[in-house]
Amino acid sequence: MESFMLLMDGFTVALQPMNLLWVTIGGVLGTIIGMLPGLGPATGVAVLLPLTFTMGPVAALITMAGVYYGAMFGGSRASILLNTPGDGAAVAATFDGYPMARQGRAEAALAISAIASFIGGTVATIVMVFVSVPVARFAIKFGAAEYFQLYVFALAATASLTKGNRIKGFISMIIGLMIATIGIDPQSGIKRFTFGLLELQSGIDFLVVIIAVFALGEVFKSFQNITEGKLNIQKKFGKIWISREEWKRCVWPIIRSTPIGFFVGALPGAGGTMASLIAYNNERQLSKHPEEFGNGAIEGLAAPEAANNASSVGAMIPMLTLGIPGSGTTAVMMGALMILGLKPGPLLFQQQPEIVWGLIASMFIGNIILAVVNIPMAGGLVRILAVPPKILYPIILGLSFVGAYAISFSVMDFYFLLAFGVLGYIMEKAKIPSSPLILAVIVGNSMEQSFRRAFVISDGTLGIFFKSPICIIFFALTVISIGYPLLKSALVKLKERSR
Repeated sequence: MESFMLLMDGFTVALQPMNLLWVTIGGVLGTIIGMLPGLGPATGVAVLLPLTFTMGPVAALITMAGVYYGAMFGGSRASILLNTPGDGAAVAATFDGYPMARQGRAEAALAISAIASFIGGTVATIVMVFVSVPVARFAIKFGAAEYFQLYVFALAATASLTKGNRIKGFISMIIGLMIATIGIDPQSGIKRFTFGLLELQSGIDFLVVIIAVFALGEVFKSFQNITEGKLNIQKKFGKIWISREEWKRCVWPIIRSTPIGFFVGALPGAGGTMASLIAYNNERQLSKHPEEFGNGAIEGLAAPEAANNASSVGAMIPMLTLGIPGSGTTAVMMGALMILGLKPGPLLFQQQPEIVWGLIASMFIGNIILAVVNIPMAGGLVRILAVPPKILYPIILGLSFVGAYAISFSVMDFYFLLAFGVLGYIMEKAKIPSSPLILAVIVGNSMEQSFRRAFVISDGTLGIFFKSPICIIFFALTVISIGYPLLKSALVKLKERSR
C-alpha cells in the first residue's frame, strides 16, 4: 500500500506538462535512434547527454529513460522490414519478423511488435513497483562463477535449439567466441590475434558483426535475385493489426517472456540481447510446432519483443536501488545523475522519492505514448517494402556503412563490415545459424573474464562453478537445454520406427 501511494505521488510529478513533453520527445527520439543500425539506446542517451544538463534531475531522468525504452520499441522496425537490427537486443526480431515481412505479413509483424513491447514494458514496470528491492538483492548475489554459468546456459540453449543440424549451431557459437577473443586481454595486457594491426587491439565491436552478418549478408544473398528480377515487391498493404487467431498464439508467449526479460535485465551486464534470445529459445522449446520458428512464427517475434522491453525496465533496478548500472545505457544514465548531484542507491528512495517514483510513473505513461505513436508510424514504415530492390538494397548498404562508422569513427570498420558480410553470406549458404555467433560475440569476452576471475578466487579449482545453488541450477538448465532436443528427436524417431 505504501508503494502504491508513492506511485500515485509519482504520477503527480510525471503528469506535469513539461515532464509529459520530455517523455514524449525522449520516446520518439529513442524510436528513431533504435531504427538506425549501429546506434542503439546507449549511444542515443550519450548523444543527448549535454541536453539533460540544462534540465532538472526529474526531467533529465525521464527523458533518458524515454530514449532507452523508445529505442527498444524502434529497434525491431528495421529488423522486421530490412533484416537490419538496430542493436543487439533487436537481433531476435529478425528470426521470424523478417520472414513474416517477406511473406507479405509485415503489418501483423509490426503490430505484434508494438503490442508485445507495450505489454512487456508495462507489466515489468508494475512488477518493478513492488519487487525492485528483493530482485536487486538477489541479483547482487551473482558472482563471477554464477555469471559464467549463466553465459554458458544462454549459449548452449541458443546453439542446441537452432534449426536443422545442431552441430552447425555449435560451430557458429565457436566462431563467435573466437571473434570475441580478438584484441588486448583485459587481465594480462597481452595482444591476441591482432596480426600486428593497431585497429584490432581494441577488438571488434559486436555491432559491426551484427550489421555485417544480417544487413550485408542479406544484400549479398539477394544480389542474384535482384539482378534476375526474382524478388517480389509488396504493392498492397493492409491494416496494421493482428487477427484473433494470431493474438491467441502470442498471448502466452508474451506472458511467459516478460518475467524472463525483467529478471535477466536486472542482472548487471546481462542486457536485452541475452533476455530476448533466452525468451525466443524458451518459446521454441515449449512450442508444439518448433519447425515454424525461423519461418515466420508470430510468437517467435512476440516473445523476444516482450522480453527486451521488460529487460530495459529490469536494468533500472540495480542502478536505482544499489547504484550499480544494469546495462551500458543505465551506466550512461547513472553518470548523468551523478553530474546532476544525485547518488543512485538505497538512500535515493528515502531522500528524494519524488525523483524515483516520478521516473517509474513516467514509464507507464511513456509505454502508452510509444504504443500510440508506433502503430500509426508502422503504417508509413511498411511502405518501405514497396521500394524496388535496386533502390532499397543500396540504401541498406549505405545505412550499414554509416552505422558501422558511427560506432568508433574508424575506417577499418568498413573492412570488418565487408569481411563479416561475406562470412554471413557463406553461413547462410551453408545453412549455419547466425544467432549463436552473434550471442557469442556479445557475451564472449564477459564469459571469459568471469571464468578467469572465478578461477582466481577459487585458487584454480573448478569446484567454485558448482558451489552455489544458482550455479547448480544454471548447470542443470544447460544439461537440459542440450539433452532435451536430442532426447526429443530420439523419441520421435523411435515412434516412427514403431509405426
